[in-house]
Formats: sequence, structure tokens, C-alpha cells
Amino acid sequence: MSQTPTIARLNTRDADFDARLDALLAWEGVSDHSVAARVDEILAAVRQRGDAALIEYTQRFDRLTLSSAADLELAGERLAAAYAGLPDAQRDALSHAAERIRSYHEQQKPGSWHYEEADGTLLGQKVTPLERVGIYVPGGKAAYPSSVLMNAIPAQVAGVAEIVMVVPTPDGVVNELVLAAAHLAGVHRVFCVGGAQAVAALAYGTESVPRVDKIVGPGNIYVATAKRAVFGQVGIDMIAGPSEILVVSDGGTDPEWLALDLFSQAEHDEDAQAILVTWDAEHLEAVHAAIERLLPTLERAEIIRQSLSRRGALVLCDGPEQAVALVDRIAPEHLELSVAAPREMAEQVRHAGAIFMGRYTAEALGDYCAGPNHVLPTSGTARFSSPLGVYDFQKRSSLIECSAAGADRLGRTASVLARGESLTAHARSAESRWQR
Repeated sequence: MSQTPTIARLNTRDADFDARLDALLAWEGVSDHSVAARVDEILAAVRQRGDAALIEYTQRFDRLTLSSAADLELAGERLAAAYAGLPDAQRDALSHAAERIRSYHEQQKPGSWHYEEADGTLLGQKVTPLERVGIYVPGGKAAYPSSVLMNAIPAQVAGVAEIVMVVPTPDGVVNELVLAAAHLAGVHRVFCVGGAQAVAALAYGTESVPRVDKIVGPGNIYVATAKRAVFGQVGIDMIAGPSEILVVSDGGTDPEWLALDLFSQAEHDEDAQAILVTWDAEHLEAVHAAIERLLPTLERAEIIRQSLSRRGALVLCDGPEQAVALVDRIAPEHLELSVAAPREMAEQVRHAGAIFMGRYTAEALGDYCAGPNHVLPTSGTARFSSPLGVYDFQKRSSLIECSAAGADRLGRTASVLARGESLTAHARSAESRWQR
């Protein structure tokens, strides 16, 4: 007995198209009130009781009995041993990915600059790396060495003095690939702690875990909620929603390739979103058939099926121009332009986290080893946000140095504006340096 179709079919000409698309794109906030309340409790406990609270929560949630907080930290030698102990194929793949990620991010590194005006006044900008950053990495049976590389390498390239990683180890399960990636990416300290309690430790500091300036990296709903709650005490990268892919196809790409591309994001979890847009009706049917044919062959078929049925769609539109309009409306995390002239179409796109151009460029390559960062804005935030990069681990200070002549010239302008705002101390401060 055949199953019902796995994925919704939409047509831009249908009267209810806008409503159906809006319903698919809708994504509620980070958490409900009960999660937020639990997170607030954990944050307060760690802030007040430090290591003692960390030990308590680690025993409760990760089922680890610790004799002291010192047991939370892994030595650098342990990371080096994990890297040395990898099978050759894994070590080579990890090293190749790290090399490409580092090379790409080296191109992003901004420098300080200044210029001097005719009267000798100097204006400029000083770029300074953050002093200490924290990286959250999911742990246990899940293995995300790629997340370690994508978060730590840009920080290293930026010149961050100390990179601190937290990773949960439920039941004592330590993932060797994650530790190896931390060694390769230049992580300085690793603590075996996760959840909201790890975010609290990084944000406030404890006797063992140092306070950081910024927290980056993915996590579950408790981690995301905690990051939002501590923002202001520390910087954060973003509040990430479920993974997304939007594929635009002109009908010339193998339908099985595209089905697998959709699956690649849908397999993350049931809330992930995979959408295909095309103006070729026969091609849409072929992709749909490929989805139904290939789905049973996948290990995570049930997760993919739920993801596609809940938030996926195959969309038939009127042509390339309308497809680009849909891209900008959706503002996807990952955008595949599987068309004959992808560079030209990419020029027309305004809102996308990462753009994968051409028939041979599978989004999965970007997840691991293409080079650009895979930490990307989700849930439509590509309208105003950018991928994680070197610039996220640096801050900029303005430089202003006035000559005597410059102080006189600028002071006269400042005086008028300050008195217009009734801020006379401002005005008199500027006037005090006038040349008489």
C-alpha cells in the first residue's frame, strides 16, 4: 500500500498561495514560558554558586559523578591524542576541511585604517580581536566536528587570545572527532559541560570556567534560550532556528540530485525546512517522483518524511523573475541556484545566508569543507544578518586626533549644534579649545 505524498505542492497562481507559503515559513520563538523559566533558574544558580551548580547540573542532566570541578576540563594532551588516534582517512578529511576554512576566512580579515586631513586632524578605525570567546558544541552520541572548525577557526584567524569550548558528555561519552577538531582548530581549553548551565558558566564565569566576551555555536532549545537571556552580559552570534534549504531549478538538473539535496537538510530534524522552486512543471513532477523513490533508502527516512510533510514544499512558479522574488521573500539559510546561469541569478538575489551556484554545487559541501562558514542566519533573518565570520570575533574602535587648527574648526561646528540641543557643557568644552 503506497503512502500519501510526502511533500506539499504549491502553485503561485493559486488563490491561497500566499497564505499557504506564510504558514510554511512561520516559525515561533525560541522557547515557551516553561523552558524560559527553567533556563532562568539554571542561569541564576550558576551565577550564584559557580562550580557547585555546574557539578550538580552535570550530574543531574548528563549522569556524570564528579569529584571536583577540575574533572570538567580536558587537558590539551587529551585533544592532541584524539587527533593522533584518528584513522588516516578521518584525519586527512578533517585537516583538508580545516585548511580550506582557514584559507577562506583569511580573506575576510579586516585591518585598521586612518587618514589625515589637511589641518593635521587624524581620523580612523582600530580593529582589535576579542580577548576570549566561548564555543558551544553539541556532544554525546552526536558528532559535529565541522561545527568546531567553523566556529573556532574564524576566531583563531581574527586573533582571539583564548578560545574556550564547552561540550556535554552524557554518560561520559566523549567524541574523538570533536576533540580532534578542537586540537586542529586551536581551541585552548575544553570543558565537559553542556546545556544552559554551560552558557551560564561562559557568560558569568565560575571558579573553573573563565568568563568570555562572546558565545557562539549551535545547541538545543535550552542552549538557544540561555544565549538569548545572557545577551548583553556577553555577545552572541545569533539565535538559530531549524536548518533550511531553498533550491531553485530551471529543469536541467538530475531530479535525484535535487531530491537528495532536499533530504540533506530535512534529515537534521523534524522542524527543518526544504523547499524547491521551479517554473518547469514536468521537472517538478520528476523531483517529486525522485523524493518518493529515494526516501525509503535513507537511514533517517522517518525524520526526513516528517520534516518534508510539516514544512517542505515543491513550488511551481511562472519563471526566473518570480523565483528570485520568492527567494527574497523566504530569505533562506541555504540557497541552491541549480540553473544554467547561476552567477547572473545570484546577482539578482538580495536575501540569502549562503548561495550555492550551479548544478554541481551541493549544499552539503558547504556544511563541511567548501570553505565559507556554515553558521548562517535562519528563519528569514538573512534579510539583515550575515554568516559567522572573522568580523564576529573582532571589534572596532574609532580613532580621532585633532590638531589645534582642527579643534578650532570642528569646535565651532560642535558649539552651534550643542547649544541647539541645550547642552551647554558640551558647547563650552568644544569652545575651550578655540584659537583666540
